Amino acid sequence: MQIENTQRQSYGCGMSQKIIQCDEIRIKTLSQELTQISVGGLLSLGLGALWLSAVWGATASLQWLIQSSVLWLFICLQTSRRLKLNRPDQASPLYDQLGWANRLTLLRSWLIAATGGFLFQDWPEGMWLSWLPGMIYFLGAVLDRVDGFMARKTGQISELGNELDTVSDALGLAVAGGLAWSYGQVHVSYLLMGAAYYLFQAGLILRRMLGMAIYPLAPSMHRRAWAGFQMGYLVVTLWPLFYPPVTLVAGFAFMLPALTGFIVDWLVVSGRITVNSDAARRKLDRLILFSHSVLQPGLRLAIATLLAFSLWRVGFPTVVIGGEIWPSLVMLGYFALATIMVVLGIAGRYFCLLLLGLLGWFHISNPMHFMDYLLLCCVVWSMFLGSGRFCLWQEDSHWINRYDGA
Repeated sequence: MQIENTQRQSYGCGMSQKIIQCDEIRIKTLSQELTQISVGGLLSLGLGALWLSAVWGATASLQWLIQSSVLWLFICLQTSRRLKLNRPDQASPLYDQLGWANRLTLLRSWLIAATGGFLFQDWPEGMWLSWLPGMIYFLGAVLDRVDGFMARKTGQISELGNELDTVSDALGLAVAGGLAWSYGQVHVSYLLMGAAYYLFQAGLILRRMLGMAIYPLAPSMHRRAWAGFQMGYLVVTLWPLFYPPVTLVAGFAFMLPALTGFIVDWLVVSGRITVNSDAARRKLDRLILFSHSVLQPGLRLAIATLLAFSLWRVGFPTVVIGGEIWPSLVMLGYFALATIMVVLGIAGRYFCLLLLGLLGWFHISNPMHFMDYLLLCCVVWSMFLGSGRFCLWQEDSHWINRYDGA
């Protein structure tokens, strides 16, 4: 028996050693692939800078190249440090390739780095050049939905992908938020949105250094959905389409729920809120019930009331026909359609998005007052939270709260 046990232990050690050797070989292969992607990214940025120098100026394009290259190398360094996570879980062997999902995430990160090249510079002038920062970030935001889909379709879901996705989201919010602020599109307080993730991580590092406990966060779809809303908002602020005060008020409305979520998450990881206790569950259930049954339906009614008051106060949107001023029936029709759908709870989030666009257009030529600020906030918060009870169709919420390709 002792000889047999010894043989089993030797066999187990041999297998463990073999797995370690295989992982080391795969790490080298992954490092080589990442190096190729890194060099390719730098060369692409160099080509982009050459093109920008012709249409934007040599000095501005050089600054763009330096800043975007630094951000790209930061992403590559973060990826290199996490290559050992390129596996489904800790008990599984490493994948021998990064996979298309992680490559798409790196492409998204490259686009974020390219957006960061416009930091600390004036908004580019020109009919189409002024759209360039927002369009680059927009492409990155689109890929945020695609990379997860690709991971599930190809069957290569990895811890590396989850980590890279979070790192890219955080960097994107910091870069785009800083750029929107430098363009005067958002209030300086919105910079907290870009700094929140890094402050959160710094707090965790400090707790580890002090030997303090860190409690796990339960998985939650709202973090992913709310990050997507922030990206969408920042895309629009980086387009020369809407300007303050609409973008300033919308920035506050978008920021408040997300920062509240960060604060609640911190209270959980620091142990100030115990989510696993029966008392905490009961409080959370009551809060969810109140939001679903009272707050969210109340926001829908508030939107209809405030919009009617706002339109009545300014005399309805107008259009000039044959030298005569008439109410814009098309604009009123869009407002009426969106409001009815929101109140009835038919794809309320989609129609809140339509309302945001209509209100942004409406307030280009109509000044905003306190009630308009409140209306804009209610529309944003209804889009964040959903329509709640007494709804006819909530397919939009199902789409937001699902993983594509699952």
